[in-house]
Amino acid sequence: MPILYLIPTILAENTADQVLSPQIREVISQTTVFFVENVRTARRFISSLKTGVVIDDLLFYDLDKDTPEAETKQQLAILRQQNRDAGVLSEAGCPGVADPGAVAVRLAHQTGWQVRPLVGPSSILLALMASGMSGQSFAFHGYLSIEKPARLQEIKQLEMDARKRQQTQIFMETPYRNNHLLADILTACNPETRLCIACNLTAKDELVRTLSIREWKAQTPDLHKKPSLFLLL
Repeated sequence: MPILYLIPTILAENTADQVLSPQIREVISQTTVFFVENVRTARRFISSLKTGVVIDDLLFYDLDKDTPEAETKQQLAILRQQNRDAGVLSEAGCPGVADPGAVAVRLAHQTGWQVRPLVGPSSILLALMASGMSGQSFAFHGYLSIEKPARLQEIKQLEMDARKRQQTQIFMETPYRNNHLLADILTACNPETRLCIACNLTAKDELVRTLSIREWKAQTPDLHKKPSLFLLL
């Protein structure tokens, strides 16, 4: 039975030695087929690990939000017939979590593959760990609406859910729109609601801080183009 390895990648540049286990290098050095969101960045990541593999000998399959599911299913079927292992690489962090790689994982389970997740950095779990908020009950919502009125309503609903259920609400935004989202959070939420901002996780300029909305209004950070997660409780 072939193995589909779920291979975490770095969250910040030049952090592989600090955040990736030796197992990841070992698996990559022995795997020749990869499902990736972006071939160029995947090739660069594998090269940076200096495992000795010849990049041009590797086979990369595109797997992004626009990839037809039938295409991935056929690729997995051919590899299974060849009893050939493969890996799934995320653009950042753990594949299959808020990531198109989840499609390959679901199809692999349906078609008789062994699925093996490897240990590595997850921005969602790192942010939750460092937030001081509930790790017993939490929900991840991914991206909120782009349109401001809908986004404000969603933020208010998340705040209500957090208060009613005592459940940490986790969400994110495209980095260049972070400041717009933060402004909406500060507008929509109660002054005493707690907000954790987890920015540039694992990088040298990492910021993880939990304050009340009232306190954040007095010291609003600039998050423009900085990968960030937001947690409410």
